[in-house]
Amino acid sequence: MNSGILLVDKPQGITSHDVVARVRKAAGTRKVGHAGTLDPLATGLLVLGLNSSTRLLTFLVGLDKTYEATIRLGVSTTSDDSEGEVTATADASGVADAAVDSGIADLTGPISQVPTTVSAIKVGGRRAYDLAREGVEVELKARDVVVSEFVVLDRREAVSDDGVAVRDLDVRVSCSSGTYVRALARDLGAALGVGGHLTALRRTRVGSFDVADAAVLEGIEVEPALLAPAAVASSLFPVWSMTSDEATDLGHGKRPAVGLADTEGPVAAVTASGDLAGLVSVRGGRAVPIVNFPTDEVRA
Repeated sequence: MNSGILLVDKPQGITSHDVVARVRKAAGTRKVGHAGTLDPLATGLLVLGLNSSTRLLTFLVGLDKTYEATIRLGVSTTSDDSEGEVTATADASGVADAAVDSGIADLTGPISQVPTTVSAIKVGGRRAYDLAREGVEVELKARDVVVSEFVVLDRREAVSDDGVAVRDLDVRVSCSSGTYVRALARDLGAALGVGGHLTALRRTRVGSFDVADAAVLEGIEVEPALLAPAAVASSLFPVWSMTSDEATDLGHGKRPAVGLADTEGPVAAVTASGDLAGLVSVRGGRAVPIVNFPTDEVRA
């Protein structure tokens, strides 16, 4: 099995780890990782790396993301989504569209957000969701995030299972890595005085990767769906086109001269044959390796 990046459209009801396990079996390799989880409730784009391309995942985790979601106003839950227990209800039928739009505007741009309690954030070395399930009161610190887009696609009146008049908002959210859409639903509902939670979530974009290009998990054929590591890295970073001698020197730990200005971030070091030799930074006009790729997998 070659090295590469795999885009998968995760179905609802399974964990990201379940997807990784299925891809490992289908690909016949244990070297599979992902660049950011999706909750079992969520569907959509999951970015995986196979074999040496797992080394690229660190550089994909922080990419901006886009989601399509449904927010229910009028019901609050312990997890800020429909999988949690209901903690409060309120008649949301009187919430005006203008108030919703104003609340969304306040949650757009650079904001400080307290992550949802049932999250994978570690507190004292343990996941917050594990502590919450044990009844431990978890207090998470606010973090700075950027919500670049938060728009309403549709609005509907509905009735909850408890007979409460609620409002459902279909929304699209584009945001920085680390943003919790569930927390946006919670905070919007709180600002409107009726509470809110997430009933559906679908990730449609990670950086330049789109869910429209993702493979369906059921019956997946991994090899044809793999994106070449050089193509992925070249779409994300500046490219240094290397000679064969420069590729050899880099592989031996040397620092070849690079005809590029010094950089803070990674540069994709691409060989003459179009393979990814690794990621480098440029200092003093020379390549400093960040991560190298093994010749037996990438440049065979």
